[in-house]
Amino acid sequence: MTSAEIGVIGGSGFYAFLDDAEQITVETPYGEPSDPVIVGDVGGRRVAFLPRHGADHRFPPHRIPYRANLWALRSLGVRQVLAPCAVGGLRASLPAGALVVPDQLVDRTSGRAQTFHETGAVHVSFADPYCPSGRAAVVEQAAQAGWPVTDGGTMVVIEGPRFSTRAESRWYAEQGWSVINMTGHPEAVLARELALCYTAIALVTDLDAGVEGGDPVTQEEVFRVFGDNTARLRTLLYDVVAGLPTTRTCPCGGALEGIDHDLVLP
Repeated sequence: MTSAEIGVIGGSGFYAFLDDAEQITVETPYGEPSDPVIVGDVGGRRVAFLPRHGADHRFPPHRIPYRANLWALRSLGVRQVLAPCAVGGLRASLPAGALVVPDQLVDRTSGRAQTFHETGAVHVSFADPYCPSGRAAVVEQAAQAGWPVTDGGTMVVIEGPRFSTRAESRWYAEQGWSVINMTGHPEAVLARELALCYTAIALVTDLDAGVEGGDPVTQEEVFRVFGDNTARLRTLLYDVVAGLPTTRTCPCGGALEGIDHDLVLP
């Protein structure tokens, strides 16, 4: 089977990434991934691209086949995952178009399958949800590209698909959290359970409803802002792929060491 070393999971409005690439249908124990995986070359690195919601955006946040997506990428050889996503800003200092590389996550979802481990006591460390090497590569490349980037911050992930009430939005902001999203969990923890490096790249598309008391968030506005920045984000990802370490020295690869589990990793 065609292999890749780096995976890119595209978010809302980010449905294509690679040119002159091969389309691969991957079967997993968790059903079909969101779409066939597209595999190609970027700067001499083999990259697998998968649109999180499907190329036609048919999967809402709570119905995305997260386990199949991550399993499919690992089965192709992927060990480092870049995950661009649309987020709402919870601070006035993070307006539409801002870029955030979060270092923390808060899960406010419910009812989603969020683990590969169905039996036994398997408790994976998740204190630091994101890969330090991946985060450093994104921050460095964004700075070189002249794209102001916030290094660090907390992303709160809500169930959706509705947007927050103003009261919810104000409460999230009062906790000191930075951005809000609907897809970052369980994607990040599933990557950790597969010993993958996972780096979220959050593009702010709006100020969340309660931050300044202005107009409510709309799907049209989210898609418009993300679309306006898609070409810039794609260029950044090309640079980040080239800048990722070829040898992993971060803790992500050892996530399951010392843990007794019956998961047979692809």
